[in-house]
Amino acid sequence: MPVLYKGLQLEAELRLDVLVEDSVLVELKANDAMLPFHHAQVITYMKLMQKPKGTLSNFNCTNIFKEGQKTFVNGIYKALPGV
Repeated sequence: MPVLYKGLQLEAELRLDVLVEDSVLVELKANDAMLPFHHAQVITYMKLMQKPKGTLSNFNCTNIFKEGQKTFVNGIYKALPGV
């Protein structure tokens, strides 16, 4: 993923897991717990790529629907027509 800062492209090793329909970022994990760092990672990717929605999924849990996923939306999503 290219990183632009003040018009300059920076050398960075950021890699997004999945991008769905050019609008939803999906970050996949298999950790003991979802930490604030993981939330910040998804939000940062959303800002850098100018995408309205993101999902963080952790497969190392007993019930992925109750404790293994978190969805994020930002101002881009709220500004979409019809939302």
